[in-house]
Amino acid sequence: MGRVGRRQFLIATGVLFAAPLAAEAQPAGKVSRIGVLAPDVPGPQPSRSIDAFRQGLRDLGYVEGQTITIEYRWAEGRTERFSDLAVELVRLRPDVIVTSGAPAVLAAKGATSTIPIVMAQINDPVGLGVVGSLARPAGNITGLANVHSELAGKQLELLKEADSKVSRVAVLWNPANPGAELILRHMRHASQAVGVTLQPVEIRDPSEIETGFAMMVRQRANALLLPPDPLFLPHGKQIVDLAAKNRLAAMYGWRELAESGGLMAYGPSIPDMFRRAAIYVDRILKGAKPADLPVEQPTKFELVINLKTAKALGLTIPQSLLLRADQVIQ
Repeated sequence: MGRVGRRQFLIATGVLFAAPLAAEAQPAGKVSRIGVLAPDVPGPQPSRSIDAFRQGLRDLGYVEGQTITIEYRWAEGRTERFSDLAVELVRLRPDVIVTSGAPAVLAAKGATSTIPIVMAQINDPVGLGVVGSLARPAGNITGLANVHSELAGKQLELLKEADSKVSRVAVLWNPANPGAELILRHMRHASQAVGVTLQPVEIRDPSEIETGFAMMVRQRANALLLPPDPLFLPHGKQIVDLAAKNRLAAMYGWRELAESGGLMAYGPSIPDMFRRAAIYVDRILKGAKPADLPVEQPTKFELVINLKTAKALGLTIPQSLLLRADQVIQ
C-alpha cells in the first residue's frame, strides 16, 4: 500500500496546476475571504482536516489576518443546519467557499451559483448532480471527490479477510445524507460478491446510535461497517466503544477511528484531501474559474489495523493482511 503520507492523485486533465490566464497574484493589499462550511466544530478528529487545510494555505504563502480571513460555519453534526449556514456564508460575500461532504456541498450549491465552491471531499459529485463531469465541472463548483461508494467492496473484502467468521455485517447509514444511499447501494452489490449478509441500520439522529447497536445485536450481526458521514464523525469514539462492547469486528472509513480503538480502517486520507483543497482555493483566488479546474480523485488509500483491538476480539490477523497495511497499531 505504500508508506503513510505518500499520496498520488489522478487529475482528470493537467490544467489544475497550469497557470491560469488571469493574473498570478492577488491585487496588492487585498485580503481575501474564505468561507468554510463543515460538519462539526473541530475536536480531536475533525481538527486534523481543518489544520491540514490551513497548513496548505500557509504553504502557498497565505497569512491569516493579513492576506486571508477564514469564516467558519459548523453544522455541529446536524445536516439540517447546512442550508441556513450556507446562506449565512453567502451573505458575507466570500471569495470562495470550501465545503466537506454531500450535505454541505449541496447546501452551498443551493445558496449560490456565482461564488466559487471548492469541495474538500464528496462522494460521487457527478451522480449527485453537483458537477457536469470530473474533467469539466461546469458551473461554480470544483474540488476533490472521494470514492467511498466504490470502496465498499474492498472494505468488505478486507473485513472478511481479517475475520473469516464474518457473515452478517451491520451498516450504520444516514438517510438524510444524499450520498449515503449511493454508498449503501454499492455495499449491497459488494456483499453478494463477498458472501456476507448486509444489515442496514438507519440512524437519523445521534441519539439513535445506541439503540441502533441494540438492533444489530438482536439481529445477530457479527461485524460493522461504518462509512464516513458527517452525522457520525463527531460520535466516532462512541461508535468504536459500542463496537468493542458488543464484540463486533468493525471496518471504518476514517483512519482516526482505528487509531482510537477501532479494529481497522480503509480509505483515502481526508486531511490530505483538505490540504489539496487549499491548492484549488489558491488557483481560484489567482483568477482561475472553477469550471476550468477538473475534479480530482484519490488513487492511493490507507489501510490501518489495530492489533490491540484484534487481540481483545480474539482475532488473529493474517500476516498477508498485516504486510499490506500502511499502519499497524500494536
